[in-house]
Amino acid sequence: MAVIVVGGMIGLGKTSVAELLGGALGSEVFYESVDDNPILPLFYTSSPEEIERNRYPFLLQLHFLNTRFQAIKRALVHRSNVLDRSIYEDWYFAKVNRQLGRISELEFQIYEDLADNMMEELAGLPKKAPDLMIYLKGSFETVLHRIGLRGRSFEQDESLIDYYRVLWSGYDEWVMNHYKASEVLVVDMDLTDVVSRPLDTAKLVDDVKMKMRQLGIA
Repeated sequence: MAVIVVGGMIGLGKTSVAELLGGALGSEVFYESVDDNPILPLFYTSSPEEIERNRYPFLLQLHFLNTRFQAIKRALVHRSNVLDRSIYEDWYFAKVNRQLGRISELEFQIYEDLADNMMEELAGLPKKAPDLMIYLKGSFETVLHRIGLRGRSFEQDESLIDYYRVLWSGYDEWVMNHYKASEVLVVDMDLTDVVSRPLDTAKLVDDVKMKMRQLGIA
């Protein structure tokens, strides 16, 4: 049984890579809650005053925490699954929003307590964590370009650029120094386009399968 997480910065292609790997490995794909997320558009488009009054960042993190907990519980009891981001990365987003003052210290404590309780429950499952994270990394220019290409209107406002930059600037450091749930395979998305270049698609699948064989999870 192999469980693979696809992680990385907003816009770099997690869903496309997850779909690709799901097809190549014959596994189910658990998608990030975006299109059915009632809070995400409000988080991106509301004024600072509305965000402060309605606590959208805190509500958004709780929504993601809940939906990803449901997904990873299902994934860890099946033979082979791919997750489009997982519960492990949520903490990083919550931490950034705490640093930006969008989440209060009390809210962050509540979030961490809830996340810790969820991790304890996962520890009781036959399989306790993913086997491999496919980490998509890229330059900030690539991030902005890909966000623009996918065309979600609520992600396009120029006022969000500073927020994206803060997220992007610490992502590599978090993955390399703080993520401990599984092995990591880094994919350079400045050089990889799985949507438009078939050779890139084939190489990514081959690289993942080789890593799985090295880990004994193929």
